[in-house]
Amino acid sequence: MDRPWHSSAEGLRAIRLDQQDKDGKQSHVRPIITADAATAIDVLLTTDAPFRERLVWFWANHFTVSLRRGQVTALAHAYLREAIRPHVTGRFEDMLVAVMRHPAMLIYLDNAQSFGPNSNAGMRARRGLNENLARECLELHTVTPASGYTQNDVTEFAKVLTGWSVRYEEEPPGYLFRLNAHELGSKTVMGQVYAGGEGEGMRALGWLAEQPSTYRNLAIKLVRHFVADVPPPGAVARVERALNQTKGNLKAAALEVVALPDAWTPLTKLRRPMDYVVGVLRALDLPQGRRPDLRGVFGMLGQPYLSAPLPNGWSDLAEDWAAPEALLRRIDWAYSIAGRAGDADPVAIADASLGELLPADTMSAIRRAGDRREALTLLLAAPEFQRR
Repeated sequence: MDRPWHSSAEGLRAIRLDQQDKDGKQSHVRPIITADAATAIDVLLTTDAPFRERLVWFWANHFTVSLRRGQVTALAHAYLREAIRPHVTGRFEDMLVAVMRHPAMLIYLDNAQSFGPNSNAGMRARRGLNENLARECLELHTVTPASGYTQNDVTEFAKVLTGWSVRYEEEPPGYLFRLNAHELGSKTVMGQVYAGGEGEGMRALGWLAEQPSTYRNLAIKLVRHFVADVPPPGAVARVERALNQTKGNLKAAALEVVALPDAWTPLTKLRRPMDYVVGVLRALDLPQGRRPDLRGVFGMLGQPYLSAPLPNGWSDLAEDWAAPEALLRRIDWAYSIAGRAGDADPVAIADASLGELLPADTMSAIRRAGDRREALTLLLAAPEFQRR
């Protein structure tokens, strides 16, 4: 991709410079988030591979990091580019390792501040374990509670991950294994014994990535996102089988999703705010100069950009996005954006975006509208445009 992005090393340098700037007059982080967000949103609006881009954002949501955590601001887009995007059609294990070692995730879930209770650094600083990354990896990213793991497994896995940290001061900034913060000695996680050192974390992630319960978790989430809020059991079974047979090949899983008959049933999923806004902008094909600040629009519609409130990311269920006031905000925004569309032809846009899925009475109302803005608002506010 030949678009400008900032690397995680550049983000960490910016964080370091902001920390050194005592008067706070110049932010080195703000230009990074501004430029990278503009690039990421432009990709969403102009990509000629929209399904692959949907996969990028699906996996970014599965492995959520959030701008609500201050230092993540400088790293979030580097995380998408370095840990998510290269692996969306690769092996799940590779993505999992890239995510778990990325500075954005290590900062977001506090592993950079996790110390082995008996480690030299932990005893010297009187600091201990932070279990956040271990817990979310088990609960959300891999095997889920359905696998039967215990609190002791969480604690032991957190010990495995001690020392997985972030280097700010030395060059090049990035992931760093701090041996003096690592809990040495044997640990047992879900019956698997690990002997210590950086390599035990890699082995644990490899084992977790290939568990049947992990594949089932991923299959359910893929089908829920792309097919239906209540995933059809047969569809889940097909995607799960593809993952098991290929040892977590995400391209095979994505192709199985595309091959599902239910995946082609139209209008089964309510678009989340970000999906809706991107769909509108792609349909209108507005030049860049006419586009509003989309980060502000996402927030106004209830889905602040890259800012999920919790590590489980944004919901894929219609009930979480279909409150009357939320839908009214969409209609208000539809009227606003229709005013930027100039001489766009509402009927042509309706035909291109929905075609026969748009009810005849809605198309008639669009044709009878008093002006282009009213006609476009009727189209963009139609229930069919809210769904995919």
